[in-house]
Amino acid sequence: MSDSEFTFVGQKVEKITLVIGLAMVIWGAVVTIISESQSLTSLIPSFIGLPMLIVGYLAIRYEHKKSFFMHIAVVMGLIMFVGGADLVRTLIGNGVIFKNLWADLSKLFLLVFGGFHTYLCIKSFRHIRKMREAK
Repeated sequence: MSDSEFTFVGQKVEKITLVIGLAMVIWGAVVTIISESQSLTSLIPSFIGLPMLIVGYLAIRYEHKKSFFMHIAVVMGLIMFVGGADLVRTLIGNGVIFKNLWADLSKLFLLVFGGFHTYLCIKSFRHIRKMREAK
């Protein structure tokens, strides 16, 4: 890892992408099992996390295509964030969040990790641009 690469807590963004994707896949599976849900909607975090996990892996594996895969990853992060923002609709609609505990926790998870991931990707893209301009 060179000094010119953007890192967060010592980790490159593509690795963070992979970890967030894995966490989302696990979260969706755990929520489905714990809540004994019969609905596929409990797996939404997994459905979003799996592509994120894959593009994170591909960005690490194929360094020469990292930019392409990380642009896909930032779109996935934005989709996560927007999906999690549905928690705000719940709050405005009836003023009560966590009435449906597992669904609202999943939305919160999507909102926080999607926003965090999108923020990191944007910081990374800006860092890369500054490094290019400095050359």
